[in-house]
Amino acid sequence: MLTTMLKTKLHRVTVTHSELEYEGSCAIDGKLLDTSGIREYEQIEIYNITNGERFTTYAIRAEENSGVISVNGAAAHKASPGDMIIICAYVGLSQQELLSFKPTLVYVDEKNAITHTSNTIPVQAA
Repeated sequence: MLTTMLKTKLHRVTVTHSELEYEGSCAIDGKLLDTSGIREYEQIEIYNITNGERFTTYAIRAEENSGVISVNGAAAHKASPGDMIIICAYVGLSQQELLSFKPTLVYVDEKNAITHTSNTIPVQAA
């Protein structure tokens, strides 16, 4: 049996482009892809903090250190430049793999430059 777990998260990245006429996908700065472990053409989930939209697409590589987050094709109806989003990828793990698994969490600044990474989500005080 496999359990679906959060593999990686790009937390609060800002959409820089929205290209309706593009074939599809989400172009992501190559450094963000490499740091997060998201592979080109991997399925991703996007959660739009700005408007509440949630949708599935796949990742493609944008130029390294460009800060580009471009939501393309039909998904361009669900995110606009300036929107803040979370990009996640998930993985199916066996019970044995779960014992040592930790996700990769990537945090960015307002220009989508990496500020830090973690493998745990901080607990918020009530």
